[in-house]
Amino acid sequence: MSQPVSGRLPDFPWDKLTDHAATARSHPDGVVDLSVGTPVDPTPEVVQQALRDAADSPGYPTTIGLETTRQAAIDWLARRHGVTGLGLDGVLPVIGSKELIGSMALHLGIGPGDLIGYPALAYPTYEVGAALAGAESLATDSLTAFGPRTPRLLWLNSPANPSGRVLPLDHLRKVVEWCRERGTILVSDECYIECAWEGERPLSILDPQVSGGSHDGLLAVHSLSKRSNLAGYRCAFVAGDPALVGELLAVRKNLGLQMPGPQQRAMIAALEDDEHVERQHATYAARRTQLKRALESAGFRIDHSEASLYLWATRDEDCWTTVADLAQQGILVAPGDFYGAAGRQHVRVAFTATDERVAAAVARLSA
Repeated sequence: MSQPVSGRLPDFPWDKLTDHAATARSHPDGVVDLSVGTPVDPTPEVVQQALRDAADSPGYPTTIGLETTRQAAIDWLARRHGVTGLGLDGVLPVIGSKELIGSMALHLGIGPGDLIGYPALAYPTYEVGAALAGAESLATDSLTAFGPRTPRLLWLNSPANPSGRVLPLDHLRKVVEWCRERGTILVSDECYIECAWEGERPLSILDPQVSGGSHDGLLAVHSLSKRSNLAGYRCAFVAGDPALVGELLAVRKNLGLQMPGPQQRAMIAALEDDEHVERQHATYAARRTQLKRALESAGFRIDHSEASLYLWATRDEDCWTTVADLAQQGILVAPGDFYGAAGRQHVRVAFTATDERVAAAVARLSA
């Protein structure tokens, strides 16, 4: 019998946290869950109303999505992130960014014998996507680490999960040039681009300062889960090179991967409204400040963390020692080695909990 597909994939990391989660939940004042980083604040009313208004939706949606959905994405990228030159054929709505990231390599025809690169500290789904396609993968932040080999696909993630690191303009330009010289597809996961707190403003790979005004060989992945509290709606999109977007569309049409019509209307409303984004940004900024101060007072060092929805914290000890210690205090965090060997002395602390739960974590850390 051949190996099942699941046998090719890494173990689901969150399953390893079960015992520590049980310990944290047993705290007399309840658990403060700062692990997964799921949004807890209300979905914006303007988005909820758009979903209600679109509830009568008897027909099948198309994989390519509504023209108005794609135009809203184009307008948002231009208004908020300076992206120019993007047409309707360069945008594709998708059912959450995770399914796109996990299937990207397979849908672009990458497979056995091919190489995929992704950051040394990385969202685990990049590795999952490579394994699903049967390709080799290399976790590295150094382009020279590829040696004489040329990766078929290279993932960037800025702002980064888990570390919150923001890649500067010169670095992004260098990677674009390197990939174009070799014919490597460059895909930038930009799902935290509007969750920036200090330092340089995060840039899209499609920004003309980075891309040189051409989208050839480039794709950018965006999600509304974090910026708009839409994790439950599964609203995301990919944008960039029309040839690559077109290939993804051709494959996805055959698989029936279609964002439901009501969700597309909600996505349009979210992309067109900046007010709720600014309010949510201020809410997260306040929670981040409180948790950062409490962690530092408790002996942690915060590395990077300029952006994203996490604090990348360390006491220069094994991450599981830290996880266990915090679980005893009723605080659940993610061990850094979920994101690669480079994270084994860090923990990822989300600040997406409610104000009340953040205050509880601060009190426990202070005690």
